[in-house]
Amino acid sequence: MRDLVDGAWASCDIEIGVHLENPATGEVIGPALASGAERVEQAIAAADRLGAWTAGPSERADILEKVAAAVAGAAPEIVALESRATGVPIRQTTPLGMILAGAFALAADQLRTGLLTSATTREDGREVLVERLPWGPAACLVPWNAPAPMAAHKVANALAAGCPVILKPSEYAPFGAERLAVAIHGALREAGAPPALFQLLHGGAGVGARIVGDPRIRAVSFTGGLAGGRAVAAACAYDIKPVQLELGGNNALIVMPDADEDAAARAAADLLTTLNGQWCRALGRLIVPAGREQALVDAILRRVETLVTGDPADEATDYGPLIHSGHRATVIKARDGLGGTVHEATLDGPGNTLAPALVTGADPADTVDEIFGPVAAVHGYRDLDEAVRLANGTRYGLEGYVIGADEEQALATARRVRAGEVKVNGSSIMSLHLFTPRPAWGISGYSEEGTAETLLFFTNPRVVGVEGGFALHSRQEPHSRE
Repeated sequence: MRDLVDGAWASCDIEIGVHLENPATGEVIGPALASGAERVEQAIAAADRLGAWTAGPSERADILEKVAAAVAGAAPEIVALESRATGVPIRQTTPLGMILAGAFALAADQLRTGLLTSATTREDGREVLVERLPWGPAACLVPWNAPAPMAAHKVANALAAGCPVILKPSEYAPFGAERLAVAIHGALREAGAPPALFQLLHGGAGVGARIVGDPRIRAVSFTGGLAGGRAVAAACAYDIKPVQLELGGNNALIVMPDADEDAAARAAADLLTTLNGQWCRALGRLIVPAGREQALVDAILRRVETLVTGDPADEATDYGPLIHSGHRATVIKARDGLGGTVHEATLDGPGNTLAPALVTGADPADTVDEIFGPVAAVHGYRDLDEAVRLANGTRYGLEGYVIGADEEQALATARRVRAGEVKVNGSSIMSLHLFTPRPAWGISGYSEEGTAETLLFFTNPRVVGVEGGFALHSRQEPHSRE
């Protein structure tokens, strides 16, 4: 592992007490490593000296397009590294790889369309200019479940805004993000960009805390768990700096009374097993008409049991292992702590594979937390009012899903769900639209993460114009004495 500080690569050699595993075998592959305190300080100081990328929007767009091309060339290697580190099948990391280059191309396009500059005209005909300018040095911290795509989205928009960027991936899956950093750095260097414009640091919570808590870092974008998000938010609050948080969810799927059983089972199976259940918009609560719980559980597990398990690097694999034996143990403990009856799919696999499970009969009050694995609680409802109460019965509010034959009725129900995005009759990992916001409610986070919204997050407006008026207390100037 290597970090990148002010244009120079160096090996990381500090062990942080975490061992990395091959998810496909469970074997230890070595210790997680971190950048030293001196490298962290050097990176922050270099970003601070740079302050902002002085190239204009058009020049930034040109360079970001060159970065996009470089990242596209590295994408096959990046998605393979992501699959190997996280256990997510290559069949899923590959389509997610479209985000890698796409994020830089989209950021460039938004600069060309003038997103960061606007003007309005006063009543007196004078123009008022609104320019969105970079906050300054920014930190982007990404988790382990899809680190490189999330890093690309955050970094591309921070650079488009003109912010010098420090990227820190999760200590559990640093390899894809490091390869992404090689491509970004190479393209920026060839374009003549300042060496401190993009930097990479490695490590765990300690390194993250030093970066986020430094007053020279002026904006922070963080995706991860609730505990980490609270720590990041507290550090940013002290320095009064903007923070973008996406902290996961306990997402409900409401099966409408008229829903087709096969359609409901397909959606639930997708949401339970995508990214091996390790994603923030995964199924957390399955809310079904009372009396149909067991029939739907059986239908879902039958569908899950058709999935092919195996080596994540094998194109035939549909469902892979969890990232780490420690995380697997955490998911099992959370599953068994729900109470009720565990219905586990008959599904074996290598290494850290965990069979997906549905839990019936649990008290809804005990199913309010995110598990971040292939486990969901099943709750029956008597009417749609109760269904909506169950869906909203958690402090999270990231994603929601509704399945029903009557699309209008399903949409009406979806509009009652307290979540940032609610999908009707779908279970894709992608957002409803490329240019809609990706918001969060409650403890799922705040500050939208959409295509335009993330670029705007890294900027602050400055309004400039000629007023031509004066304060109310203006009086005629006294005559000068002869």
